[in-house]
Amino acid sequence: MITLDSISKRYVTKNGTVDALVDASIEVEQGDIYGIIGFSGAGKSTLIRMVNQLESPDSGTVTVNGLDLTSMSTRQLRRTRRDIGMVFQQFNLLETKTVYRNVAMPLLIQGVSKTEIDKRVDEVLRIVELEDKRGASIRQLSGGQKQRVGIARALATRPSILLCDEATSALDPKTTESILELLRKINREMGVTILLITHQMHVIQRICNKVAVMDAGRIVEQGSVLDVFTQPREAITKDFVRTVINDQIPGPMLEMVRAETRPQELVRLRFVGDTVRQPLLSRLSRIEGLEVNILGATVEALQESVVCLFLIQLIGPDGPVHQAMEVIDDAGILRERIAA
Repeated sequence: MITLDSISKRYVTKNGTVDALVDASIEVEQGDIYGIIGFSGAGKSTLIRMVNQLESPDSGTVTVNGLDLTSMSTRQLRRTRRDIGMVFQQFNLLETKTVYRNVAMPLLIQGVSKTEIDKRVDEVLRIVELEDKRGASIRQLSGGQKQRVGIARALATRPSILLCDEATSALDPKTTESILELLRKINREMGVTILLITHQMHVIQRICNKVAVMDAGRIVEQGSVLDVFTQPREAITKDFVRTVINDQIPGPMLEMVRAETRPQELVRLRFVGDTVRQPLLSRLSRIEGLEVNILGATVEALQESVVCLFLIQLIGPDGPVHQAMEVIDDAGILRERIAA
């Protein structure tokens, strides 16, 4: 549906050249909610603007619905963009106009009839739950309501793709949750594929099924949200994941572990999906000569799955500890030995 293949983009500034994108590739399939995460300056906005060709690559190709956008004329691009809606961080609404006028704007530009515009505006305002605000001025609305108007405007042309550029970063946590739930509804009920960028990992956790991590213009890691959350490889990815699932050991606890004089192993366990049903601790407690101490645990939901994180201390001779590791591996549970 959306393929960015080896995209590079360099800007020339008064301070020199900046590589905004370096050989970046992603593939978004129909029905995905695909998240791109990175810190400020990572290249996220440049990447997402490639999809509707608000930015053109210096090299590489952009393919949307089987069409190579990088080889299109301006006229062809204008037609193709009708199938790609965009939602902005700062709403980009006409503050002096009504909700109706803002939502109708892309249809007015296309020359759609008044009857059809009225019908479509009513449809999308119903989807975003703002039917009662049809005649209200944008200035009368809250931040969350303004973003709903922005989403309604993006949906007015019946796009198959919705691009979201930090669509929730200007909103408070409660409003953010409502907007994310709305995006999930649009994806689920309307079949709209969503590509979003964010610097907040909880946004990825809440609604995305796939994620790409960006750093200095490069895609450093990508995959399913479940895989990236449970087995992050890159340091930057681990930092992002820890904002949602904190696997760090507090200093006082680490000192307590170091004070143990008996032979021990410190192990971080990740139970993913069906492995949460495994009676692992019961099995470990039955190993002769082994003492099992639970130091901490947390549980998080990821899409339709659950991730449980346990930090355990295994105390005992090499034999019982080695047997414990085999039991953990046989149960299909991810483990990581930690140096105390």
